[in-house]
Amino acid sequence: MEDASPATFRPTWHQALGRGLYLGSLTVVGVLLITSMLLLTGFVEPPPGHVWAALILVPSLGGALVGMLVGRVTGTQISSRGIRTRSVFTPWHQVVDLRAERRGARTVVSVYLDSGASVQLQAPYSGGFFAADPRFEGKMFALSAHVRSHRFGGLPG
Repeated sequence: MEDASPATFRPTWHQALGRGLYLGSLTVVGVLLITSMLLLTGFVEPPPGHVWAALILVPSLGGALVGMLVGRVTGTQISSRGIRTRSVFTPWHQVVDLRAERRGARTVVSVYLDSGASVQLQAPYSGGFFAADPRFEGKMFALSAHVRSHRFGGLPG
C-alpha cells in the first residue's frame, strides 16, 4: 500500500516573524554594544545619525526576514513511518505518549519514547503575543489521533 502524504506542522507566519524580530533585536543589542565599546575606546569616530538608524533597522528587518524564511521551513512531519522533527526521526513503535506541556511561556508538544527519553517537537506550539497559535488545540488533537491510530491501530497507513 502506498504511503499517504505526510502531515506537516510548521510555525505560523506570526510565530516565524516574532522569532525573527527577537533574533534581530538580539543582533541590534550586540551591534550597539560593540559600536559603543569602539566609540569609548576611541577606535572609531562617532557616526552620523543615519548610520545609527541603519545599525538599528538593518539587523531588525534582516532578522524578521530570516525568521520568516527559515521559521516557515522548520517544523514536524507525521507519516505512516513515524515523526520527524528537524533531524530527529522517531518510528511509531518507540512512541509511548504525546503531551502538551508548559515550557517557560509556551505550550509545546513533547513525545515520550519507550526508552524514557522525550523529544520536543518544533511545531506546533503556542505562547503569548507573536507565539500565539489559535489553532494549537486542533493541531494537538490531530497529532493525538495519529499517535493513537499508529499505537493501537484503527486507521490504515
